[in-house]
Amino acid sequence: MASDEMKAMAQGGQRKAAQGMASDEMAAMAQDKLLGFVHSTESFGAVDGPGIRFIVFLKGCHMRCRYCHNVDTWSSEGAELRTADSLLDQAERYRSYWGKRGGITVSGGEPLLQMDFMLELFSQAKRRGIHTVIDTAGQPFSREEPFFSRFVRLMEMTDLVLLDLKEMDSVKHRELTGWGNENIIDLAGFLSELGKPVWIRHVLVPGVTDFDEDLYKLRQFIDTLSNVEKVEVLPYHSMGEPKWEKLGIPYTLSGTEPPTEERVANARRILCG
Repeated sequence: MASDEMKAMAQGGQRKAAQGMASDEMAAMAQDKLLGFVHSTESFGAVDGPGIRFIVFLKGCHMRCRYCHNVDTWSSEGAELRTADSLLDQAERYRSYWGKRGGITVSGGEPLLQMDFMLELFSQAKRRGIHTVIDTAGQPFSREEPFFSRFVRLMEMTDLVLLDLKEMDSVKHRELTGWGNENIIDLAGFLSELGKPVWIRHVLVPGVTDFDEDLYKLRQFIDTLSNVEKVEVLPYHSMGEPKWEKLGIPYTLSGTEPPTEERVANARRILCG
């Protein structure tokens, strides 16, 4: 389900967001059709799931990760309002490049904050025979209703989940993101129960998420899951720092260098070996 912030925008800010909008989106607004809050799209994604993929970046995220390189997706302000059909029509222009493994990936922001739109988008995608991937940090996950039953339905239409596991220690996780990780760990376990294919991702930040003790704890947890097809170590980079500066948000990792090749190799040995 969309966050309260998104609902407020949908109710009070659609006129502003509609400026410059394509005619089909304008018609959808007039007919009260479901619209997604979209930040941007990428036509030829090669790192967010198998094969060549069309990537949809949604707006809105509750987490405040210190290393976030898409800080401009946190707020729903300034979103482009799109229908599922318009996004899929755009995606299918590039279908000839997908081969047998490609498709669409929805990232963010946090896709699970727009649950109703995700259900619409993926149901339409499956009707078109499109491979579907969600890239999520898992923070909205809950076994409470109405979220849980909608999430179960969404998983029926999802071929692969890219799950970002940032920290196993909940206190450290809160220091890193502003939130604890209990529900994220629960999500990982539930996906294992479902047998839903998952790629685990871990961003390696020197002095923050690269301590061997924490990496071994993460590996121990991954070993309890039966559905993990791949584990990816993503080296930290600071290319998103200018976005923080533009938005006037202090970047607490300023001056932090990317991890050395040795530390990356060490993390991959622990997590992937």
